[in-house]
Amino acid sequence: MPDKVNILLVGGGGREHAIATAISRSPRLGDLWVTHPENPGLAGLGRAVDVPVSAREIYRLQQFCDHKKIGLVVVGPEEPLAEGFADKLASPTRAVFGPVADAARLEADKAWSKQVMRSASIPTADSRAFSDYSAARAYVESREEAPVIKAAGLAKGKGVVVAATKEEAILALERIMVQRVFGDAGRTVVVEEKLEGPEVSVLAIVDGRNILVLPPCQDHKRLGDHDTGPNTGGMGAFCPSHTLSPEMMQTVEREVLVPTIDALRRDSIEYRGVLYAGLMLTPAGPKVLEFNVRFGDPECQPLMARLKSDVVELMLATCAGRLDEVDVEWAEQHACCVVLAAKGYPDKPRAGDVITGLDQAEKLPGVSVFHAGTKRNDKGQIVTSGGRVLGVTALGIDLPDARRRAYEAADLITFDGKVMRRDIGVGSA
Repeated sequence: MPDKVNILLVGGGGREHAIATAISRSPRLGDLWVTHPENPGLAGLGRAVDVPVSAREIYRLQQFCDHKKIGLVVVGPEEPLAEGFADKLASPTRAVFGPVADAARLEADKAWSKQVMRSASIPTADSRAFSDYSAARAYVESREEAPVIKAAGLAKGKGVVVAATKEEAILALERIMVQRVFGDAGRTVVVEEKLEGPEVSVLAIVDGRNILVLPPCQDHKRLGDHDTGPNTGGMGAFCPSHTLSPEMMQTVEREVLVPTIDALRRDSIEYRGVLYAGLMLTPAGPKVLEFNVRFGDPECQPLMARLKSDVVELMLATCAGRLDEVDVEWAEQHACCVVLAAKGYPDKPRAGDVITGLDQAEKLPGVSVFHAGTKRNDKGQIVTSGGRVLGVTALGIDLPDARRRAYEAADLITFDGKVMRRDIGVGSA
């Protein structure tokens, strides 16, 4: 690999803006190309890809990579990973950071993921998978307690319903399996026992054999303060989280991460990229809620804000299977990310509202504003264009300081219908 590496970043959300920001700091970076230049944050850091970006026409992207001498492809979201972008864009002269399609099934097929966990004796909730609505409904009705209902496929973080009653669970089955509100992602559902306890995220970078566990993060999934309202893709996150002790982190690595990678290798699947374990800390110990195969969003934002090492070196080492040769350094500061969402999120977010105050917010010390659902309108104004609009992220000497800075910046940003939680990281210092 040459000293200067041309990089293609696939994806257009807040996670990818955070990754692009970290990449832009690398002395190894040659040219950065982005697949979603309509995101103003990405447009300010990279050059626009001028060919279609789709699995059907992946040959166009392959030709683009050859022509532009792309040495590293970084795939941010889960959909292109599940569609095999990592398989199809890799070449003898081009590395891809992100797991192959077979490995990406850990997230793309929750029923298959449960089978992997059972085969490896990984602690997780009891569950059953159904492709028939009537059978799933009969099973829910036979249970004593209301279960969790999950669309087995990819549903952009919204395919999980933590039902309060059996009636609510049956309604979720009907919406997912009959009304198909998540499309083909709901062809199969997983009906799972409801676990109780704090929820934490443990992310690791895996190079096939070596595992680098990242500082623990904590995400806030519910829309409203005090964990009320519907589940979302995430309304904020902070890092590090002290909910997991160092001893418990070792337990997670030993009982969850290592056996997962070993189980995949037994099936001749080599995992390279980010492995994200969503965990519930139950009275019986940590149990896996789900696996993701990429950086979490918004967990990625505080992680990238705290990363002091060269992210390009880290990604290249992962692709080459030499993660054990890399020293990774993190800032001692804490980071807090507050998501600003659009009116109507998560069901029907409104688009087109003009956003103001971005420049003032980013001038505050230690603050970064990552663009997620934004674009420029015909007048050149930045407007809302998605459910989660911005991830306002701040560094501080401790979590209360990082929270204060993040909310100070978030309050400077305005758009009609702005939705945000006021309790990200509260009580977790």
